[in-house]
Amino acid sequence: MIYVLTPKAMRAADAAAIARVGENELMCNAGLRIAEHLRAMAPQEMPIVAFAGPGNNGGDAFAALAELAPVYECTVAADPGGPRSEARAAAERRAAEAGVRVVPLPADERAAAALLDGAVGVDGLFGTGARLPLPESYRHLARALDARRHPVLAIDIPSGVDALTGAVADDAVNAAVTVTLGAVKPGLLLEPGRQYSGEIFCADIGIDDAILAAQPREYAALDDEAFLALLPQRAPDTQKYAAGAPLIVAGSRQFPGAAVLCARAAARAGAGYVTVATPSSAAPALRAHLIEQVVVELPDDATPAQIVEELVAITKRNGAVALGPGLGLDDRTGEIVGLFLQANTLPIVIDASGLFHLSKRLEELRGKACVVTPHAGEFARLSGRGAIEPGTRVARIREFVDRTGVPTLLKGSDTLVYDGKGPVHINATGTSALATAGTGDVLTGMIATLMSQGLSPTDAACAGAYWHGLAGRCAAEQRRIGVVAGDVIDALGEALP
Repeated sequence: MIYVLTPKAMRAADAAAIARVGENELMCNAGLRIAEHLRAMAPQEMPIVAFAGPGNNGGDAFAALAELAPVYECTVAADPGGPRSEARAAAERRAAEAGVRVVPLPADERAAAALLDGAVGVDGLFGTGARLPLPESYRHLARALDARRHPVLAIDIPSGVDALTGAVADDAVNAAVTVTLGAVKPGLLLEPGRQYSGEIFCADIGIDDAILAAQPREYAALDDEAFLALLPQRAPDTQKYAAGAPLIVAGSRQFPGAAVLCARAAARAGAGYVTVATPSSAAPALRAHLIEQVVVELPDDATPAQIVEELVAITKRNGAVALGPGLGLDDRTGEIVGLFLQANTLPIVIDASGLFHLSKRLEELRGKACVVTPHAGEFARLSGRGAIEPGTRVARIREFVDRTGVPTLLKGSDTLVYDGKGPVHINATGTSALATAGTGDVLTGMIATLMSQGLSPTDAACAGAYWHGLAGRCAAEQRRIGVVAGDVIDALGEALP
């Protein structure tokens, strides 16, 4: 399990740990963990150069290079003035005894780049307590620490990235690797900060789990272990309906493909029996592509009440519903959606065209087992509050869910899930490979299956988003360009950690 703590909560955890084990031990442990990752980044013939700021983030840089200096050529560029904590002073002494060369911070960007030339760079300028913008006297150093020009490791968080919001200063460090200490900070997972953080590792520096668990939980994120713990497992004697039996209400003459993708994803996510209910005009196209799934026709000339009666009858053998991918946008379909939401008693995930029809019917979902999965444009319409301004995604999803009572998955490279009862979940596996038509339909089918297997809508949304991202990454490894939604479906099994 990983903890995601705000800077304020992290300071409280640090203070409690310091009272228990001492600041010097925590900094020594931080140095050990950072050094492990630097060894992985740098062959022994490559020098390591750290820029150390005035606080304990700079102390962590000294502590790390003290571990490496017997083998590597190590340099710390630091401001010699200013107060030092006892832990930092001890780290500086250990670094000097180990043979770390200490030089003044370079005066301009050209000198900073020259010092970093051919070396692995370490960003020890500012930690999670720093405020934006960066002080003018440090901006040239942050610009020089750029993973596009040098391998760069950031300690705790790249300097110039807000640890709470993910906001980024003009001169933020662009890191290849970030070793965050004790707990993950939200700003590492939220855009645009996550783009500057590179590969993120959370280092255990000796803060007891009980201390971390005692802090306020405003944010959460899954890791592989937590994801696998959520993922339902089939018992040896499971029959097909018990393995997961979602109903997919999707498709139209114009958009049959969305229903196909949703149904295929539901099956590949582990469902034992997938039923697709679709208009008669779309059914031939679905049957041409779906072999293992059952396609039920909804007559195009039936009344909305008759259609809903048929859907309710079908749900008696299902465990959850997915509603929306590829549905028509006409008034008749809207009436069907409204009546079905009133009659349905199963957990339901609503996406795509279903969200279009839902925007005037949100009250139908209050208090029900459900989750909606809009992208930013759909959310603007659904929320009734317009486009999402940069840096406001967390505030907007909280406001919407608290106002409407509708659990929501807000799509994006930093997909958010919030149900109004617990923390905001930030998905850590997002990838640009998913920025292609149909991947939202895939996610909807996955969530429907997970709900039909017994997960709550919120847990299904969190696990589905995590798995979806893993599959997107897996598909991108196999196909450098041109990943399509079907590739993501095909990668679901292989992507499991």
